[in-house]
Amino acid sequence: MNKKVNKKKFGGAKELIISISALFVVAIVAIAIVLSSIGGKSDEQTFLEEILTFQSRHPLTGEILLEDLKSLPQVFGVMIENNYEAWPLSGLDGAFLVIEAPVEANIPRFIAFFSEEATTEKIGPVRSARTYYLDWNDALNAVYAHVGGSPEALNLIAKEYKTIDLNQFWQSEYFWRENGTRYAPHNVFTSSELLVSALEKLDLGEPKYDVWKFTDDAPVEKPVSISVDFADGSVYDLSWEYQTQTNSYLRYQGSSVMKMEDGAKISANNVVVISTDMRVIDNEGRLSLLTVGAGDALIIQNGEMYLARWQKNERDERIKFYTADGYEISFNAGVTWIEVVSSLSQVSEIE
Repeated sequence: MNKKVNKKKFGGAKELIISISALFVVAIVAIAIVLSSIGGKSDEQTFLEEILTFQSRHPLTGEILLEDLKSLPQVFGVMIENNYEAWPLSGLDGAFLVIEAPVEANIPRFIAFFSEEATTEKIGPVRSARTYYLDWNDALNAVYAHVGGSPEALNLIAKEYKTIDLNQFWQSEYFWRENGTRYAPHNVFTSSELLVSALEKLDLGEPKYDVWKFTDDAPVEKPVSISVDFADGSVYDLSWEYQTQTNSYLRYQGSSVMKMEDGAKISANNVVVISTDMRVIDNEGRLSLLTVGAGDALIIQNGEMYLARWQKNERDERIKFYTADGYEISFNAGVTWIEVVSSLSQVSEIE
């Protein structure tokens, strides 16, 4: 039974609500005991059992909480490159959501989302901003961490959008460069601790964003894995291979398991592939991607893959996913990765 986490409870009203809720639960339990003693399950008893099994979930990961959060966690969106010259990367395993899309020359780049609760010691290499990543970032009211950016993206941040900007060019104290072991532009990093420390200077209010629906795992008997032909050649092709023991997907980059610099492997509880319009907009090969609107998507979870629709009604609204019948799709608790391609024909099923 899916419920959204309550965003706020204030002062004495909270204690009153808790007291009333406790009395309500006691009464419900008593009624349930009486009904069970009569024998057989009535509709009323089934309804009562559903109330008693209500579970509060984390608004970003869907993980079960022992108690509601007092407010929504602040989110940080970090631009991380996937150029092979920057491998191995760091920190992607600490993100609750990652969106991968192409930039110039079809080289993929990530925007990795971290909660303020994360404890990731090294994140990067951090790279430059692009316009379409702003639309995904701002939908989570996230602090946007990057190193410079395309002229269009920087202009939108400065003059039009309300993006919460954390640009290494002007706020270098929240990043560091590794010189000697790496070379520019593949040597800028940050950490969860540094990102959170920026909040005091940014002086933000409480974040506001919509939350996805979550549900319990329901693995199928005959699972499948997928591969994605991400760009020309094989360097950036990837696959998500199903892991039966954990009902999750392990990421392969090319033919090898993708590992971070510290050896951590990348896995996801949900994988989504969305198709959208892409076009080159300048002589540098920069791209424009359609982020607002709707399109086809593939949902990969529980060992199965099925066709769905993605929808994002406004630039600063979250992307959501729907079945053919129009029902919003619920995700398994944990980590979600979204792969952005120009055509779903780039996806193949691996049995």
